[in-house]
Amino acid sequence: MISLQSMNTHTNENERRRTVRSFVLRKGRMTKAQDACLQTLWPEYGICCASDELLDVAALFKREAPTVLEIGFGTGHTLIQMALQNPAMNFIGIEVFQTGIATLLAEIKKNSVTNLRLLHGDAIDFLTHNIPDASLSIIQLFFPDPWQKTRHHKRRIVQPSFVSLVSEKLITNGIFHLATDWENYATHILDVMTAKPEFKKLDAETSAKKTLNRLVTKFENRGTQLGYAIFDFAFLLQA
Repeated sequence: MISLQSMNTHTNENERRRTVRSFVLRKGRMTKAQDACLQTLWPEYGICCASDELLDVAALFKREAPTVLEIGFGTGHTLIQMALQNPAMNFIGIEVFQTGIATLLAEIKKNSVTNLRLLHGDAIDFLTHNIPDASLSIIQLFFPDPWQKTRHHKRRIVQPSFVSLVSEKLITNGIFHLATDWENYATHILDVMTAKPEFKKLDAETSAKKTLNRLVTKFENRGTQLGYAIFDFAFLLQA
């Protein structure tokens, strides 16, 4: 079986870099089919990089094109649809859970997707050490863990330091697109983002034109059925 260490070559070093995580890495149950996907497809569609190696996105995709990064893609249902609907764009997905990666790898192969590659590990580590500055057109963060208890709010990925990192990686007029179904987290997001003058919140009409079509996921449908409101935000990085 492909291990966490073989998929992400700088896990141990990064564990020392940052101790407060926005996720809890639980051991998931891997099916034989999922394990086979990791074994055979990760070398083709996965990205392996050293701890301080900047990705050459143009070389990775063999072309210059606007690049979208999605953080925490889950099973990748919406991400692969975006890649299929936008063949002129490059897509990179980051996920910590191997089961989700295996599921998406199978779909990439099944649909012969050529404009999508995957990273395994912590998004903040990759953004800090591997993603070049001013290289991304859109960063997507959909339904991150809300960490509901007040004492856990420090684990929320949307923090001032994280937003500063996002601003470094986006191109001018790049978009930071977020969604959550927790009202408290939505308020938190707005508080953090409005304190960052380099970002401008887009109205719904402008957001619809500048962001990509975000399909409704099973997770989102389940939340809606439980009566949760969906909060969708897009912020423009100004010059």
